[in-house]
This record gives sequence, C-alpha cells and structure tokens, in this order.
Amino acid sequence: MSALILALIAGAVVGLALGALGGGGSVLAVPALIYLLGFTPAAATTAGLIIVTATSVTALYAHARTGNVRWKAGALFAAAGLLPAAAAGAAAARLPQPVLTAAFAAIAALAAVRMLRPNRTDTGPATGQARPARAAGTGAGLGALTGLLGVGGGFLAVPALVTVLAFEMQAAVGTSLLVISANSLASLATRGATTAGVDWAVIGPFTGAAILGAWDGKRLAAKVTGTLLQRTFAMVLLAVAAFMLIDALT
Repeated sequence: MSALILALIAGAVVGLALGALGGGGSVLAVPALIYLLGFTPAAATTAGLIIVTATSVTALYAHARTGNVRWKAGALFAAAGLLPAAAAGAAAARLPQPVLTAAFAAIAALAAVRMLRPNRTDTGPATGQARPARAAGTGAGLGALTGLLGVGGGFLAVPALVTVLAFEMQAAVGTSLLVISANSLASLATRGATTAGVDWAVIGPFTGAAILGAWDGKRLAAKVTGTLLQRTFAMVLLAVAAFMLIDALT
C-alpha cells in the first residue's frame, strides 16, 4: 500500500478520534507516522504536532460554533502550559529515540486506562471551588507533555477540565481543543530546525484527512454513546502502547 493511501487512512482515524472525543487522536498519529510511514520518533513527534495543531484548530472552530468553548477559562488553563511546552519541545530533540518511544508508549497506556475507567464527570466540585494553583499545575503538566512527546494532551485535558474546573463534558471537550491548539503552537515554535526535515508530501494528505475526519467525528459523537467510543478507542490504544513498548525494549 502506498504512503499516500496509508497517510489518508491514518489521518482520517486520528481526526475521527479528536473530533469525537476532544483528544486522543494525537496518540495514534505518532505511532502511525513511525510504524506505517517510516518516520523516526523525533521526526514523528514534530510531524504529530503539525497535524494536531491543524486538526485541533479546525475542531475548535466546529465546537465554538455550538457554544461549547469556555474561552476565558480555557485561555488561562492553556497559558500555564505555554512555557513548559516550549521548553519540553526544545529538550525532545536531545533525547535518545528509544527513550521517546518508551515514554510515548507509557502515555498511550495511561490514556487508555483513563478512558476505560468509569465516567465520574457528574461528581466534580462546583465551578467556583476550582483551585487556581491546581489548575495552573495541571495546565503546565499538559504543556510539558505536548512539547516532549508531540501529543496534544486532550485525553488528559478533558478529565482535568471536568474535575479541576468543574466543566460539563461538552464544554470540557470543546475547551480542551483550545488548550491543545495553544500548547501545540508553543511547542512547534521551538522545533524550527526539525520541521525542515518533515516530509510534507506525506504530512499534507495526513493533515487534510485528519481535518475532514474531525468534522465527521463531531457528528459521530452525536449519534454514538461516548462510553462506546471511549472503550473502543482505549482497546486500540492499549494494543498500540504494548507494541511500542516492546519495540523500545528490544
């Protein structure tokens, strides 16, 4: 199968996940770039950021049209992660590739486990009880994760926005895309040298398919229960994480 076809298929899957779940698509983008399209881990994390940024901005627009984005709170949450995202992005280029692969596998496994846990989104504190320090710490951690591994962190941003800032799920999904977009742009700003080696003939179609998939994912989320979507995605993610960990250790 040609690289173009593989890029289109992988991009569509990534976009579907991001549009439907508000996150998670990026943790499939990097493995697809490495194992299907032959990217090195360092190049894959940079390319993943490009894909995540473009797709997240598109999905953010779709959610904003339906009023599911809390702009002020989301901007404050994202601001805490901008410097960590930039610093981690600069450090990522200096890490050995097996370390990046193993770290990514661990994060993918964490994302899968969180998605398989029972949904407790209705038991959070009232919005006025959210702790600013905790919110800032969570935002900084998400920023560092984005910069280091090329993932948007939406699979962690959504539950964080629900539990820390007491957002309802739809608002958390929409606002997480604002956080992802800001962190991804901050990390990309520190990766100017590595973007020069990105194969745009592959990344262009991948990104285009992901953007289209994000719109379809938002429509899919309205028709299929969130629990079913999350569990299906989590099982796929666990398999990907196991494969990457074995690859990093052998």
